Parts: sequence; C-alpha cells; structure tokens
Amino acid sequence: MNGWTLERRARQAQAIKKWRPWERSIGPRSAKGKARVSRNAWKGGHRPQWRAVVHSLNAGLRAQRALAMP
Repeated sequence: MNGWTLERRARQAQAIKKWRPWERSIGPRSAKGKARVSRNAWKGGHRPQWRAVVHSLNAGLRAQRALAMP
C-alpha cells in the first residue's frame, strides 16, 4: 500500500467529514484561473482534424453506396 494504515485512513476520513472542505470550495476567482478551467473539457490536438476526415470519408462512402444500389 502507500503507507496509510487502515487506522490512519479511518482517522483522516473522520477528520475530513468534520472539516467539510467541499462547503468552502468556491472555484477560481481570477480571470487567469477562470480561463484555465474553461479549457478543462477541451479535446485538442489532432482530434478535430481526424473527425473531419472521418466525416468526409463516411459521406463519400454513403454516396458510393447510393450509386451502387439499383
């Protein structure tokens, strides 16, 4: 394990339940912090380009199938 005994884990869990830090969580305050968290779900890199390629390929295949069927 990571050095935490079962007793230590139980004491820490009890302390956290007593402190209730989630009630004081307010999120980012500064413009820089807000800008940073606004990109949390960003799926960047090559993914948008690959999606465009797949969409055009699928459209071409659909058109080809439509021509082949009588």
